[in-house]
Amino acid sequence: MPGPLSGYRIVDLSSMLTGPWATSILGDQGADVIKVEMPGSGDHTRSLGSRSGGLPVNFLNINRSKRSITVNLKHPEGRQLIERLARTADVFVQNSRPGVVERLGIAEPDIRRCSPDIVYVSISGYGERGPWAHKPVYDPIVQALSGLTTVQAGSDDARPRLVRTILPDKLTAVVASQAVTAALLARTRTGRGQHVRLSMLDSVLSFLWASDMGGQTYLDQPVCAQTAASFIDLIYETSDGYMTVSTMSDKEWANLARAFNRPELIDDPRFNTPAQRDRNVNERLSLVQQALRNKTTREWLAIFEREDVPAAPVLTRGEVIEHPQVLASEILIEHEHHAAGRLRQTRTAARFEGTPPAIHRGAPRLGEHNHEILSELGYGKADIEALRACGAIGGEAYAGD
Repeated sequence: MPGPLSGYRIVDLSSMLTGPWATSILGDQGADVIKVEMPGSGDHTRSLGSRSGGLPVNFLNINRSKRSITVNLKHPEGRQLIERLARTADVFVQNSRPGVVERLGIAEPDIRRCSPDIVYVSISGYGERGPWAHKPVYDPIVQALSGLTTVQAGSDDARPRLVRTILPDKLTAVVASQAVTAALLARTRTGRGQHVRLSMLDSVLSFLWASDMGGQTYLDQPVCAQTAASFIDLIYETSDGYMTVSTMSDKEWANLARAFNRPELIDDPRFNTPAQRDRNVNERLSLVQQALRNKTTREWLAIFEREDVPAAPVLTRGEVIEHPQVLASEILIEHEHHAAGRLRQTRTAARFEGTPPAIHRGAPRLGEHNHEILSELGYGKADIEALRACGAIGGEAYAGD
C-alpha cells in the first residue's frame, strides 16, 4: 500500500543535511522526491565519512527514497530542464544562501511562473532579512547564536557547551517536512500554492521557548541571568556504570524513598513538595547519587521497576540497537541497498495504519536516474545525449541507461 504522500512530486535542490533530511522524510512517506545535484560532484555529503559501494554513510541515511538527476543550473538548457521538471511537481525545495537562487533564475517568482500552484520552500540559516542574512552558517554557529549552548551549559555563568549532535539541522528538517505537508493541505482547500520560508535560527528559538526561555517570556518582569538548576545533570554513577532516575510527582518521590529504604524522605521538609524539591535540588540530587553508588545498575533497575520509579540505564550506541524496548518498537529496519549492501536504518517515526510508509529506494548514486527522469519528462534518447554533450546535465551513466 502506498504511503500517505503517494502521488506528490518534490523537486529537491537542497544539500547538506537540513533540506535533504526533510525531503527524505517526505520520500519515506510516499512522495516522489527528485534530488537535483551538481554534475560531477553532487551534494557535499557525498564526499564525507566512511563509505560502501561508493556511498558515504551520512548520505545514505539522509537521502533515501529519492531519485538523483545532475543538472548544471548555470546552463540555459539546465534551467529550462528545471522549469520543465517544476511543471510536474507539487513542491520545490531549496536551501541556498539568500540571493543564490535569484542569480540562477530559479527563485520563487521564476518557478511560480511555470508552475502557478507549486509549494516553494526556502530554508536558510538566519532568514532573508537582517544583518546576518547573507552570512555562511553551520549547526554549531546556530547553537551559539540561539542560546542553545548556554542552555546546554546549565547556566549563564558556566562554560557554554555544544549539544553533541547537529540539533539545529535536524530540528529544522522536521519543521520543514511538517511545513510542506501543511502547505499541501492548505492547497487542497484553497487551490493555491505558497512560498514557505523557514530558518535554522527561527526553528531553534521556537523549540527552546517552550521550556528554556521562561525568564524571557514575561515582558513586565526583569530578565535575570540564568542560574544553574543543579550541579548534577541527572546522569548518576552506580557501582558498575551509569543510569538516570527522574521523579516529578509526590507519588514518584515517595516511591523513590521506599526504593532507597528511606521512608523519612517522604515528609522531609526539604523534599515534601515539588517546589521544595526544586528549591533544594542540589541536596536532593546529591542524596540520590550517594544512594545509587551502592548497587549495580541492573540491581537498581529491578528495584525501581518494583517501586514504579522512572529510570533507565545509560546505553552506548552499540548497546542501544540491542535493547529489548528498541527491538520491540521495530524502529530499526534492515534492507538491501543496491550499491552499498546490507544496511540498518530507522523507519519513519510516525506509523500510519492505513497508508504505511516505507523505504521506497535506497539513497541514489550521483545522477543515477538522469535517463529515467528525463524520459518521463518527454526527452528522447537523442535529446538526452545532446543535453549531456552541451553540459546541461551530468555525464553520469549506469547500467540500463
